[in-house]
Amino acid sequence: MSFVDDINNLDPNNPGVWPLPIKAILFAIVFAAIVYAGWHFDITVQRESLSGLEKKEKDQIDILDVRQKKAANLNLLKEQMKEMEQNFGDMVRQLPNKTEVAGLLIDVSQTGLASGLEFKLFEPKGESPKEFYAELPINISVVGDYHQFGEFVSGIAALPRIVTTHDISIKAAKGDVVDGVPQLTMNAIAKTYRALEEQD
Repeated sequence: MSFVDDINNLDPNNPGVWPLPIKAILFAIVFAAIVYAGWHFDITVQRESLSGLEKKEKDQIDILDVRQKKAANLNLLKEQMKEMEQNFGDMVRQLPNKTEVAGLLIDVSQTGLASGLEFKLFEPKGESPKEFYAELPINISVVGDYHQFGEFVSGIAALPRIVTTHDISIKAAKGDVVDGVPQLTMNAIAKTYRALEEQD
């Protein structure tokens, strides 16, 4: 009886009586299938694990790269911080204290008079406290020409203490002409500032 006949005559319900060579072949096939399935599963798990580790490594490298850049810029940042603190200190020193505000108001009005302007209104308003300084607005209305206005604003900007100009409006003054030059009225708000003291 040939091997092919043995295969054709196999009783699937009674594998115990199958010839030994066929049992050995079947065992080898099943064993190979189990080994392959285990190997494939293990490889898949290892690939997923490797992929996760690679992603984690990339994330760690990115974090390290960011930290390295920060560390490289640390000295520069410290220098910039020092410079900013110095600039801030210089600006705070430009804010007058309580006793200097009156003198600063005189400086503003004298700057206007020195520019040849005629004051129609010079009205300091109440202080408005901010975080570390107080703001003191002054309503101003002056009559003059463009050249005098420019000189006045430049003079204010050149004062040793901080004074800013806001809400400037210029219009023709009613019928006023000086030396053939039509006069204008400038309305503005000049703001000066003072450093708040501990007791404020």
